[in-house]
Amino acid sequence: MENNKVKVKIYGQEYVIAGERPREEIIKVAAHVDTKMHEIAEIAKAAGATPSSIATLAAVNITSEHFEMLSEMEELKRMNVQLEKDAQHYVQLWDESKKNYMDYKEETQVIVMQKDQLMSQLAHKDEEIRMLKEAVEAAKAQAQSSMADVVSDIEEKCRELENSFFDLQMENLQLKKELGKYKNDSGQF
Repeated sequence: MENNKVKVKIYGQEYVIAGERPREEIIKVAAHVDTKMHEIAEIAKAAGATPSSIATLAAVNITSEHFEMLSEMEELKRMNVQLEKDAQHYVQLWDESKKNYMDYKEETQVIVMQKDQLMSQLAHKDEEIRMLKEAVEAAKAQAQSSMADVVSDIEEKCRELENSFFDLQMENLQLKKELGKYKNDSGQF
């Protein structure tokens, strides 16, 4: 980088400053020194300060500011390191959360698939139950129909037996009557 030569005025005197910094930065530094010297001159005016003592006090003030800035920079660096650690920690937490979410998502998919399978099995079992109920109802209806036929047949046979029994009783009475008549008739001879 090339040296920049800049003519500046500090506390009323002109200086040529050469440096590698950009021209605007050199002018800014010189203006800061000039401002500090004027501030100190205002404060130390009553004490009869000389330009060299004003320059020394300005140098001390600027150096003090410099050390404060260095201290602040160190604090900022320390804070930056802590922030980077915190950021890494949060990134790690984020990665763990993302992994946990993916695991949860996979588990949920498995559970959904199991639920779907169980729902399918339930629907199949419901269909089997419906078919069994229909078969039971059909068997019940058939049994009732068969039972009605059997009862009807038994009732018919009972009626026939009653009729036959009645006929037999009638015949028995007829025979008793005839027997009685024969007995009576035989006794008269």
